[in-house]
Amino acid sequence: MLTSKHTDDPYIGCGMNIRETLSKLLAGGTLSAAESRAFFEDLLEGLYDDAQIGAALSLVQRRLPTEDEILGGAIAMRRHVTPVPSEGLTGSLIDTCGTGGARKTFNISTLAAIVTAAAAPGSVRVAKHGNRGRSGRGSAELLRELGVNIDATPPVQGRCLREIGLCFCFAIHHHPAMRHAATARQSLGFPTIFNVLGPLTNPARARRQVMGIYDPALVEPVARVLSRIGCDRAMVVHGRDGIDEISTAAPTKIAHVGPEGVRVEEFCATTLGIPRASSADLDATDLHSAAGVARAVLEGNAGPARDITLLNAAAALVVGGVAETWAAGLEQAAGAVDSGAAGRTLAALVQLSHEPA
Repeated sequence: MLTSKHTDDPYIGCGMNIRETLSKLLAGGTLSAAESRAFFEDLLEGLYDDAQIGAALSLVQRRLPTEDEILGGAIAMRRHVTPVPSEGLTGSLIDTCGTGGARKTFNISTLAAIVTAAAAPGSVRVAKHGNRGRSGRGSAELLRELGVNIDATPPVQGRCLREIGLCFCFAIHHHPAMRHAATARQSLGFPTIFNVLGPLTNPARARRQVMGIYDPALVEPVARVLSRIGCDRAMVVHGRDGIDEISTAAPTKIAHVGPEGVRVEEFCATTLGIPRASSADLDATDLHSAAGVARAVLEGNAGPARDITLLNAAAALVVGGVAETWAAGLEQAAGAVDSGAAGRTLAALVQLSHEPA
């Protein structure tokens, strides 16, 4: 019997009820894009209980989700998102959201988002999608510690995008249907396919991304999904030291997404003259120390934290189409920090996020 009510969609053709889905997964099968879309549509409408959700997520995670399973889930998630107004904006719209579930740093992608927006005002705008972290220092916690109103409404977020080229999209406010999976996800305590689906569902509909991945085996499948759902340009990355960022402490697996398709490379930051960092150089012990690192970088302090922030901002500027090369992106990012523009961008976000739309 079909459980999904969305059979008019081209990706829906053979929905299964939850028992059939679980039986297929338990037998080692995978879901087609249509089956995955139907499963996630019904999950997000509250049709499954916690045991069913936990079982399905665990069975998929045991072998990692396939490209089609991610595609179907992303299509469903995008249909249920609460959007940020982004119509009529000039320049490229980009996101630097990662999956989480990797070894925790001081939150490089959040700091890189600020630097990126400051480096090319009007040419690149960053709708930074993010959530709380299991470590207590995810993008939401860090930005709140820095003074940002992380609970700003979508109209306020839209105003931030228009006026300063940067906003924060707190995932819990943009994915209300995810409440149906919250208990099951929390009880499992390990990454699931939802860690991948969140960054594929930017509330401002950003068509360019630098997306960190917690598992190197997922880099290429996620890149192919981005290509299939209409992404203009992206880098999907995994640091070989276990971080979901472009690393300065180890080589990074990068899948480039563009009009020509998907291209994978092994990238080493030392080829750009960036000193090799140690993993300890990129760590933060708690939220207070992570915020301290962020402030120090924005104040122009040299060192490994600055290096990796500039590197990831450079990637975003390349993806955003305003830097032709890594070297040019690094120069633009460094200029944004050293001129004080990045610090002023954060200060503007703090102020504007607390004001009405």
